[in-house]
Amino acid sequence: MRERIKKLLLPLIAAALALGCLVCLWRLHALKNLLPDQHAAERWQGEGELDFDQLSFFMARDQKLTRDQLYAFRTEMLKKLKEASLEPENNPGLLHDAWSTSDTVKVQNGRRSGEVQVVAVGGWFFDFHPLRLLSGNYLQPDDVMDDRVLLDRETAWLLFGGTELSGMSFSIGDKPFVVAGVYEHASDRFSRRADGDAMRVYMSYDAFERLFPEKAGFTCYELVMADPVRGFARTAAQEKFPLKSAELLENSGRFETARLWALLKDSSGRAMRTGFAVYPAWENAARAVEDRAARFLAAAFVLGFLPAALLLVWALRLTRRGQLRLRHEILPDARERVEEAVRVRGRRRWERRHPDQT
Repeated sequence: MRERIKKLLLPLIAAALALGCLVCLWRLHALKNLLPDQHAAERWQGEGELDFDQLSFFMARDQKLTRDQLYAFRTEMLKKLKEASLEPENNPGLLHDAWSTSDTVKVQNGRRSGEVQVVAVGGWFFDFHPLRLLSGNYLQPDDVMDDRVLLDRETAWLLFGGTELSGMSFSIGDKPFVVAGVYEHASDRFSRRADGDAMRVYMSYDAFERLFPEKAGFTCYELVMADPVRGFARTAAQEKFPLKSAELLENSGRFETARLWALLKDSSGRAMRTGFAVYPAWENAARAVEDRAARFLAAAFVLGFLPAALLLVWALRLTRRGQLRLRHEILPDARERVEEAVRVRGRRRWERRHPDQT
């Protein structure tokens, strides 16, 4: 009985480890798909055959990207697409971008007021960041008026005591604005931690610049661009971006196995990094998810090593047994059957030729 238990112990341990490995792989898959703002290129590509790449630039603390620099950069990127035999004039969907900056402002509705974080956005920001709306609509780049503001649930309750607020007015500073809609912060633990307790509203960058001209400029620029050859978009963007101190991040594929392995190898360097780029909340959340995904990948590798090794040993043993059986049993038997068949055939042929001697 004891010997039987000993024989079963190792396979049971291997099975438990294999189950743990599968759980880690399942969690890894879930983390890869957790944040929709890291998959804008996939959404933009859709069912098309042309690949797209998603890139983000984060400005240094002492620098901001100006409008003129942004438009000049976009022009250079369109030229790069033309050089790659793509025609952006006939297909404006080859380049899709957004820009943003953030600050703290005072919002007020009668006696109700408070300090909130404002994210001033332009371009197709909400295509990159599809917030969950509770009511109303997103801000759009083709809006005729730029006085519409998207409130989070907490700010909506602070100012109005509800969430069905489309068209209602309030003020930022001493300027009137209109509620475009109300959204809810992401519910995953990483986004909640990155958001903290801050109330956050989104407004048009143009309106923000008029209110606070001294704070003009963008701290984050995001781009989805056609990538006819892998690395084309990243190389072109890195070459042409006007602020060389800005940090370039390739969002596309950031959760691929190779990228996560590289993150594991450089975990100490990442932890001690003293870079001077300012990360928005969504990037801080993505970095936290990256770290967790890398740990699940490492755990899956460790847990799966023993079962994989045992499976390999078992396969080698089966192969060896098969070779021995083939050599000592199957081949000799087959040889004997062939020799016997040859003898029988020869005997029958001889009998047909000499019927009088049979």
